Amino acid sequence: MTHTAALPVAQPAPPGLWVIHCDGSAIPNPGRMGLGATLLAPDGQQHTLSHSSSLVGCNNEAELRALMAALQQAHALGARAIAVRSDSSLLIEQLRPLQPGQRPAAPIARLAELFDSARAWLTRFDSVQWQWIPRHRNSAADTLARAALGAPAKVAPHPSHKKKKR
Repeated sequence: MTHTAALPVAQPAPPGLWVIHCDGSAIPNPGRMGLGATLLAPDGQQHTLSHSSSLVGCNNEAELRALMAALQQAHALGARAIAVRSDSSLLIEQLRPLQPGQRPAAPIARLAELFDSARAWLTRFDSVQWQWIPRHRNSAADTLARAALGAPAKVAPHPSHKKKKR
């Protein structure tokens, strides 16, 4: 008798899912903060935000403030289900719900109030999905954050320009 392993069944995306890509920049670090995000509506319409903050902070604070600005905009546009994509592992670790057996991330005292504010914003949505993505897949949000500070977009190296090992 042969046994076949059951394949996991993909869960359908919640109806009306909005996809948020967010990023923040601090120039210098710490310094002036730029916030950037793209919001993709279920109907395919894309919204963007690019704001500079009058506050001085670090890159981690800028990332968090960019997320909160995106959450506020998504909520104002009527979003009820969101998928957050970020290249900030700190942001994801601090805000994503724990999986069984997973230990909570160590709190960051100086950003605790901001994380609490973000958690309060997240409760306004019926469904929240989290995904860490590599930096190169978050370039639109990064460009918007840097543009808010008057900084040029980062130029990604061409794959053919990789350093060769000797």
